[in-house]
Amino acid sequence: MSRLLYLMGASGSGKDSLLDALRQHLPDNVTVAHRYITRPADAGSENHIALSEAEFMQRRQQGLFALEWVAHQCRYGVGIEIDHWMQLGCHVVMNGSRAHLEQARQRYGQRLLPVCLQVSDPVLASRLSQRGREDVAQIARRLQRAREYASTLPAECHLLNNDGALQDTLQHLLAILSLPVSTPVYPVTSQ
Repeated sequence: MSRLLYLMGASGSGKDSLLDALRQHLPDNVTVAHRYITRPADAGSENHIALSEAEFMQRRQQGLFALEWVAHQCRYGVGIEIDHWMQLGCHVVMNGSRAHLEQARQRYGQRLLPVCLQVSDPVLASRLSQRGREDVAQIARRLQRAREYASTLPAECHLLNNDGALQDTLQHLLAILSLPVSTPVYPVTSQ
């Protein structure tokens, strides 16, 4: 049975980098879902499809999103094409939102594999500083939100540490994808 791996993590934890690495080493039965977002295509590092607010709402009314949510003053959607890919036997990996995990759980049930990408405070602070999008006060707020996020992780979430080499994290992600559906959820961390 195909699965939907729902990748979550604080801003700066490395979700986009991990998904980019996965795209470079994609197993035959895995595909990475792109997100439709109401922000310019050149904003941020995420590989996404930019939609205007009107385009997004039109697609929403046509039922073209499997999952959708609002965050950071933008609308996010993942297209219904992921359902087709899963029907064809592909595992799908997507960049999800922890705040909307329940929506994904209701739609996909046991086929959903929640994965929580984690990094330590020093690594996260360094990454946020290097990307240059936030000032010192904004970075402090993001670090606080990341700590709060880490303290409220869903019990069934696979834990994936991204403090070390990205290739190590990728290998652990691929191992999670190979778990049988009936496998109980245990934390998985990379060293």
